[in-house]
Amino acid sequence: MPVPERIIRLQTVLARTGLSRSTLYRKIADGTFPEQVKISVHGAGWHESAVNRWIADPPAYRADNDNRDAERAGHARG
Repeated sequence: MPVPERIIRLQTVLARTGLSRSTLYRKIADGTFPEQVKISVHGAGWHESAVNRWIADPPAYRADNDNRDAERAGHARG
């Protein structure tokens, strides 16, 4: 059975990446850091796997690659 995707919150992302809050949001806007996932009306987090991909190779990370991976996974299930 596959392990479900974990959602991690802002403080965890900041601690793992070493980025400041303003740098994190600037990178999201530039497409060089994973986008947030809405988890409630006032809450959001990040897919842990996407953050881990960024940590593994920050200069090579592009958010559009995450979108392509999600599309492939959707087609594989479909």
